Amino acid sequence: MTQTRDPHSIPADSETSWLLSRLSPRAQAYAQLARYDRPIGAWLLFWPCFWGLFLAGAVNNVWPPFTDIIAFAIGALAMRGAGCTYNDIIDRELDAQVARTALRPLPSGRVSLSGAWGFFIAQLFIGLLVLLSFQSLFMFALGLAALGLVAAYPFMKRFTYWPQAWLGLTFNWGALMGYAVISDNVPPQAMLLYAAGFFWTLGYDTVYAHQDKEDDALIGIKSTALLFGARTKPMLAVFYALALACLAGAAIVGQIGILFWTALPIIAWHLLMQVSRLDIDNGETCLQIFRANRNTGLIIGLAFILGIF
Repeated sequence: MTQTRDPHSIPADSETSWLLSRLSPRAQAYAQLARYDRPIGAWLLFWPCFWGLFLAGAVNNVWPPFTDIIAFAIGALAMRGAGCTYNDIIDRELDAQVARTALRPLPSGRVSLSGAWGFFIAQLFIGLLVLLSFQSLFMFALGLAALGLVAAYPFMKRFTYWPQAWLGLTFNWGALMGYAVISDNVPPQAMLLYAAGFFWTLGYDTVYAHQDKEDDALIGIKSTALLFGARTKPMLAVFYALALACLAGAAIVGQIGILFWTALPIIAWHLLMQVSRLDIDNGETCLQIFRANRNTGLIIGLAFILGIF
């Protein structure tokens, strides 16, 4: 018997349904398009912004304004939603061929292509308002520069086994912006922080990609999960070690407070637990490890807060 998909079903990769259950079917579809049912991505986009703010605060001996934290939180939510919407527009035919993504709003027909483009533009406009709120020409230019990375990302998996590296460049741009909002420049310690985020993302998104490796191989999509295969665990250890080294480098170059170093072993332990738990053939475990990085980002953020003292 041929199975049919319920067009109003929640996708298999939804993280929570409490919000969706309170919305109309049409609103649910747009919420899923922006991944409001999966807030982990917004957290992973927000944390590098937070790190940048507090690294700059530690270097300059100032406490970042609470309004800047709120602005970056709104910006992360809007731009993550815009990025996901754009990604789904570009990937709508590919998503229809992958079990985990086939019920997403565009391949399932619950959102029209024109509706998705309109929603994308609306979210970009919110991001633009946040960017303008900083009232800095340097910040405005830095924010616009990120759009090239966002625009190119969906195409990377068609041409290279390293789309996770491109995501690392894209998702951690906020580390530079967070620093720049305090100091209006991007010094070496900010670049080291950006590099730390890059290797962190390269690790956790490789883990995430193992959920789709069978379908990706069938339809010709490339990823570091397919590239590394059984070597993923040692590669993950390398990426996380490099992330830790870059975090330490940012602290040393920035000459931030000694209390930062009390948190670094906790960060290392948290990442080590991810490596030790990894089972690349268990999709649920891979998803759990991926989601655990919300806490990783928080711990790193707390380390930079300690660096102010």
